[in-house]
Amino acid sequence: MMKNKLNVVWWVIGLLFFAFFPKIFGIYYTNVMVTLAIFSVFALSVNMLLGYTGLLSFGQAMFFGFGGYGTALALTHIPGIGVLPAIGLGVLAAVVLALILSPLVVRVSGTAFAMLHLAFGQLMYVLALKLYNITGGEDGIANFPVPGLFTESLKSSPEHFYYLAMVILGISTWLMWYVTKTPFGQIQVGIRDNAKRIDYLGYRVPQSKAVIYVLSAFFAGVAGSIYGLFHNLVSADGSLGIGMSFAPIISVMIGGVGSFFGPILGVAIFQLVDELILRYTESTELVMGVILIVVVMFMPTGFVGLYRMLRQKISARRTPEAKKEKA
Repeated sequence: MMKNKLNVVWWVIGLLFFAFFPKIFGIYYTNVMVTLAIFSVFALSVNMLLGYTGLLSFGQAMFFGFGGYGTALALTHIPGIGVLPAIGLGVLAAVVLALILSPLVVRVSGTAFAMLHLAFGQLMYVLALKLYNITGGEDGIANFPVPGLFTESLKSSPEHFYYLAMVILGISTWLMWYVTKTPFGQIQVGIRDNAKRIDYLGYRVPQSKAVIYVLSAFFAGVAGSIYGLFHNLVSADGSLGIGMSFAPIISVMIGGVGSFFGPILGVAIFQLVDELILRYTESTELVMGVILIVVVMFMPTGFVGLYRMLRQKISARRTPEAKKEKA
């Protein structure tokens, strides 16, 4: 009972913190928080595949980019469309792409799954560059109208955009967490650990993978749509580039593969290191590469795994001391 009350208190504190964040920290750190939330949802969508299902994708940026392009094209070409329907169309574009690819990709795993997505990701990147009349080519789609819910435009009200983005991204995060607590979430873990056993138990593994795949694309599309609105720009390099596929994988591995909150921690560490490095040098990729090597070699379960290991060691030391005191 006491634990439940404490959880409620922490939830209230967290909601108040996010509610008053723009008032307390100002516009710069508000934008940093929005960026953190966007890439956290993107990394969590990757973790649905990699951490919970054991599927490594080098092409998750496809769905991120389709979410952004779908929303930008809707706002550019459909007069009077609201921001929420535009986000919905962007997410729908990502889901449709996942539905087209899923019959093929869910029948492979391991290296084949990763390489197939690398190929598809590069194909979408080249198409975005070549289809200039639709995507704007290298320039992308910029300065499209961003209508507000309660104001004329979200461009003129960064604070309102913060609340809109945080609500949508917060709901997305909660939904992904909820899936991990359902029986379907246990099927995910079962597919990762022993797909043959799950098949023996009567679950259809390819179909289950397809559902997970589409869900992952859905949330990647949400992140991409909000990202496009946030920057008022969607481009091939900014949304579909190979770096956009590798960034969430690095965040997941640094934070902790298979841990739900690990990717969020990984994104926070990624952004913090990036911010600190840019003050002294532009070689951010080199430093992040070194950090990733250290994590893979010495902390294969990431920072969350390191925290759990240290907590277990401290708990193991305290248990004998408690027994001695009782004796």
